[in-house]
Formats: sequence, structure tokens, C-alpha cells
Amino acid sequence: MYHKKIHIDTRGRGSVDVTREVQQVVAASQIAQGLCHIFVHHTSASLMLCENADPTVRADLERFMARLAPDGDPLFEHTDEGPDDMPAHVRTMLSGTGLTIPVQQGRCDLGTWQGVYLWEHRTHGHRRYISITVAGER
Repeated sequence: MYHKKIHIDTRGRGSVDVTREVQQVVAASQIAQGLCHIFVHHTSASLMLCENADPTVRADLERFMARLAPDGDPLFEHTDEGPDDMPAHVRTMLSGTGLTIPVQQGRCDLGTWQGVYLWEHRTHGHRRYISITVAGER
């Protein structure tokens, strides 16, 4: 088993492609076949496996989430860090904090149009920590 924690600095709400960083950790693990688990250590950011060719997919997802959990919604009491605080938590709950991807031939076995993204749900940038654990056979 191999484990590494990385950090990603975000610029605020939106997605950051972390596929290359994840693939680098998998390569460093020297695991040829197994599983890669990715976990983000935050309650207002998530991970997603998403279309990697057309960025309008991620923009559409952002607009969809804005409808589901709009900033400043009077429904929410929790606003300790501003009007985007509770909506960011809701968005994280809906999209998830972990991914598990098969490893084949020393790489994440992603589909042709798949990429791994950190999805920042806060309006301001943050430093986000991601744990990557690779288990399997060398």
C-alpha cells in the first residue's frame, strides 16, 4: 500500500483538474494493478470524475448546483463564514468527498473522456488537501 497527501490551491468556486497529480502518485506507488482511493479533507470542496474534453460540462454542473444550493438562500441558518458557507456544504454532500478508481498497468484506468477534478464550492480560494491511497500488486 502507498499513501500520499497533496495540496491544491484553488481560486474560488469551480473545478481544478488534478488528474496529472493523481496519476503521478499512482506511478510513484509502483502498484501495477489494484485500486486508487482519493479523498478530499474538507466539507466545502468535493471530488468528481467528469468529462475532460469540453469545459462547458463543468460550467453546466456549476450552474446546476447554483440552482440546487444558491448562495444566501434564507432556508439556511449556518452562515458563519458568509452566504456561500452552507450552500458549499450542501454541494459537497451532493457530489462527494471520495473516489475509487481501478489501477491497471501502473495507471488509473480512466475512460477516454474522464478526468479527476477537485471541485471548490466556496467563492474564495482555499488550500485543499487530498489524500491518495494506492493498494494492490506490484
